Amino acid sequence: MPDGWQWDSTLFKGSAAYYERGRLPYAPGFAETLATALGLDGRGRLLDVGCGPGTVTLAMARFFTEAVGLDPDEDMLAEAGRQARRRGVTSARWMTARAEDLPANLGEFRVVVFAQSFHWTDRDRVAATVLEMLEPGGAFVHISDLKNPPAEPAPLPLPAPPYAQISNLARKYLGPVRRAGQGTLVNGTPDREDLVLARAGFEDFERHIVMAGEVVNRTADDIVAWVFSRSDSAPHLFGDRLEDFERDLRTVLRQVSPDNRFAERLPATEMMTWRKPHGER
Repeated sequence: MPDGWQWDSTLFKGSAAYYERGRLPYAPGFAETLATALGLDGRGRLLDVGCGPGTVTLAMARFFTEAVGLDPDEDMLAEAGRQARRRGVTSARWMTARAEDLPANLGEFRVVVFAQSFHWTDRDRVAATVLEMLEPGGAFVHISDLKNPPAEPAPLPLPAPPYAQISNLARKYLGPVRRAGQGTLVNGTPDREDLVLARAGFEDFERHIVMAGEVVNRTADDIVAWVFSRSDSAPHLFGDRLEDFERDLRTVLRQVSPDNRFAERLPATEMMTWRKPHGER
């Protein structure tokens, strides 16, 4: 887990309602790319740990017999259920639990996915448990936006969201150290998943990048939703100053774009996979 931080149930409290509108999607075709890389054929089971509102679970469900989305936030799972019904996905089910609660009598899986969620867990413990839950040759998958993407190829047609100013405003309200639930992240969240997975006994690392780059238009409401979808600026953190923060946030946005219209490029998606050795049960 992040240094000096302990998980609590308010990590994403109140954020679920903002996810679909606020978060940019993963790169188009990421699910098909992952299915090809892993040789998926419609059989086996998927476990999406820290699934949130089911973004990856629902995109990948068609490649499996069953998909299980697991998250400790019941509001996130309620949103996932709504999205599943809207999309007509009937092979997915949802379970309220933390990664540390695994294996939770869930059985065996062909693929276990962590989409920008592994860093919140007791990684060594969870990786070892996941290894036991995978079928021989099964895959552990880590999905995230590509870090340090190449420079912008061309100017955007509209102002970009003022993320640095938004961050400064949040710090003004919440303090200089990043908030996370009832605690803070003094040193940020950990990385080097490769070392954790190697210690657990995984092998055959592969890295797949799905490029994006399409320009999408965003409104002020979209950017506000993005802010409130984040753990470090979840609505509950502002307490009785929430309305004041949103008013100041919208003022910042209007100063950058008086008509409240913005543009940004969809980020590339990075997918890292490791395999359980075929000889292990």
